[in-house]
Amino acid sequence: MFRLGPTELMIILGILILLFGVGRIGKIAGELGSGIRAFKSGLQGDEEKAD
Repeated sequence: MFRLGPTELMIILGILILLFGVGRIGKIAGELGSGIRAFKSGLQGDEEKAD
């Protein structure tokens, strides 16, 4: 199986920063985090309805 080491991850991160810029990556990460929180709260809401 293919595994990424710390060196490869740093290279990928550097390329992403060059392509998108720091501000845009931060915005995307924030949107991803809020989406995950909404998904988790949606799952918890479904469990409360089932009881």
